Amino acid sequence: MSPNAAVNQKFGAFFGRTDKSILGRWWWSIDRWTLFALGVLIIMGIVLVTAASPSVAERLGVHPFYFVYRHIAFLIPTVLLMIVTSFLNRKMLWRLASATLAGAMALTLVADFCGVEIKGATRWVHFAGLSIQPSEFLKPAFAVTSAWLIARHQHQEKFPGQYIATGLFGLCLLLLLSQPDLGMSFVLSSIWAVQIFLSGLPMVWVFALAIAGASGLFGAYLFFPHVASRVDRFLDPQAGDNYQVTKSLEAFSNGGLLGTGPGHGVIKLNLPDAHADFVFSVAGEEFGLLFAVFIVLVYCFILLRSIFRVLGSDDMFILLGTAGLLTQLCLQSLIHMGSSLQLIPAKGMTLPFISYGGSSLLSLGLGIGMLLALTRKRTQASPSTKWRNWTTANVSENYG
Repeated sequence: MSPNAAVNQKFGAFFGRTDKSILGRWWWSIDRWTLFALGVLIIMGIVLVTAASPSVAERLGVHPFYFVYRHIAFLIPTVLLMIVTSFLNRKMLWRLASATLAGAMALTLVADFCGVEIKGATRWVHFAGLSIQPSEFLKPAFAVTSAWLIARHQHQEKFPGQYIATGLFGLCLLLLLSQPDLGMSFVLSSIWAVQIFLSGLPMVWVFALAIAGASGLFGAYLFFPHVASRVDRFLDPQAGDNYQVTKSLEAFSNGGLLGTGPGHGVIKLNLPDAHADFVFSVAGEEFGLLFAVFIVLVYCFILLRSIFRVLGSDDMFILLGTAGLLTQLCLQSLIHMGSSLQLIPAKGMTLPFISYGGSSLLSLGLGIGMLLALTRKRTQASPSTKWRNWTTANVSENYG
């Protein structure tokens, strides 16, 4: 019996295939393999935050498991948000995304003027005793809102969906650059670029956008001193302080193939932000290269599995929304890992579902919940009825 069949048989007692309840329909339509992979990431995150954070807590003078308790406390609403969002239909998804995008843009603007400055950036606002980074929620909310706008433009040429999506992208980009946050700006730009490309943009515009993107990166190097410093240190390690990256590479070297063992890492003791921006280094030191490769494979599995789920869909909203959310998840993972291994200039960014970070976890819960909703199984129309699925009536039902 295959693992999937065993799981289906186990839960079949609760949710039969003929079960028409909300939970029954959800169970048989959701991608259970992706849910399992996400569970693996969450468990690995708890283990790695437990291994990495005590030394950070000691330096800050708080309880050794302070960050562990907070990480688990944030995981509870994150998982609930992910599951609840995965129940939503397409109409409710874009409504939730557009409302979240509006709120996140407003709070990001508030953060620019009234936010708390941390490490030279004003990205956080205080709310009910908590520090929230509203810009984290821009990414998944923009991905789904932009997908809806572009998809509706495909159905109704008079609806300026692509232009509205481009305008929203420009506003979000300005808000992020004003903080400044080049890393998140790059992720947001990639989401928009992938969606525009998949929507059928002429190749001449693709090349124009590529040139504009390269010009933007060069402009960031010229006008943002912290960006220039990181690029210079990446190209020439002797050009400045590379303490964190050096320690990160030492952690991987110390871990070798199988690692030093849980709790036996020593490089992590002197690695700032070991529980957040460099948690991948802790994984490499204490659990070794094979474990680090396993983490990469889990992300690859989620990527390929989600692509496979929507590959045969003819719904542009589903295709573009899935592409945008996967771009965010995978690019954020690559930036974190690449920074830890000095493959790219250092950029502080959390490793999805593994690093410590309240706002990051909650925004990922929202985004992955939307991804699970978009990749749920739906009844495929026959070739003779596919065209009718694109009529005005269907547009009104799904996008109205």
